[in-house]
Amino acid sequence: MIGFFCGSLNFFGWVFDLASIVSIPANVVVQMYATFHPEFEVQPWHSYVAFLLILWLCTAFVAFCNRLIPMLQHAGLFMIIVGGLVTIIVVATMPAQHASSSFVWANFENLTGWSGGVCFLTGVLNGAFTIGTPDAVTHMAEELPNPKVDLPKAVFAQVGLGFVTAFVYAIAILYGINDLDAVTSSSGSFPLAEVYRQATGSQGATFGLLLIVLLSILICTIGTITMVGRLFWVLARDNATPFAGLFSKVDERLSCPIPATILCSVLCSAFGAIQLGSKTAFTDLVGSFIILTSMSYFLAIFPHMLTRRSNVPKGHFWMGSFGYLVNGIACFLIILFNIFFCFPYGYPVDPLSLMNCKL
Repeated sequence: MIGFFCGSLNFFGWVFDLASIVSIPANVVVQMYATFHPEFEVQPWHSYVAFLLILWLCTAFVAFCNRLIPMLQHAGLFMIIVGGLVTIIVVATMPAQHASSSFVWANFENLTGWSGGVCFLTGVLNGAFTIGTPDAVTHMAEELPNPKVDLPKAVFAQVGLGFVTAFVYAIAILYGINDLDAVTSSSGSFPLAEVYRQATGSQGATFGLLLIVLLSILICTIGTITMVGRLFWVLARDNATPFAGLFSKVDERLSCPIPATILCSVLCSAFGAIQLGSKTAFTDLVGSFIILTSMSYFLAIFPHMLTRRSNVPKGHFWMGSFGYLVNGIACFLIILFNIFFCFPYGYPVDPLSLMNCKL
């Protein structure tokens, strides 16, 4: 029973995350248009139309182009490394005036109204989204030839590569900012575009850097749709969903669980429509991804500890007694951060900011 709750929490968290991921290229596309049309006023429906087009085109790719997905993932790795390197070089070299080192390394801009500690702990929510990639890797276990060895290696490679690239990228971005207020008050659909504009001083360069983001996130979107469809299929296969007989079906010719994948995209379309009424409500809904998925980890790790880790076969990377310490720290941090992730993003609290309460 705990396993079913664990799987369901993880699934709904991932559907929310899918909506979040699709909204990124949707906003980027709108912002790319706005880059060459300064008079253009971005409306919520612009982003939602782009949201639906991107979501269903990527869903069609997942359903009908399964054999191309491995090649697409290689392209994604190329975009992350080469595209990230190009972005770092451009943002680091083109600014006429760089931000000061004190701004990058010493200043702590707290615009929330909370104390510095609470601001930091609630702000971890943004970085916590990176847990999605190693999580997503684990859901593809049944399609790997040797998951006991391959999955831990994949998770370690993602965390290691992600840390290095994100750290260097963040430094370059911060040195490229010369007007923080313009970034935080940007009226566009994708505030990073304002950072690129300040760093390059060129519409063409801003458009090119946004194109790198777009291509990278589109590949990520396809991978996420692939994973979420498989996740719901696994739950249906174990009779943990309504209409399990339908959603546990796999089209062997296409090598894809078509009903489960379509259902996930339908749910994502519905969640994406929330931004038409309230951007804050949509942002806070998709932010629940972290709370739901991390609680699903807790429901797996804590019982694992209570049973003295006797129900899981030892793998190639078994940590011995040290594993108890790692598991205990993980459970503690999950509870601690989930409490702070439910805090409103600003203080004092008003009815609008209360929408930040995730649960």
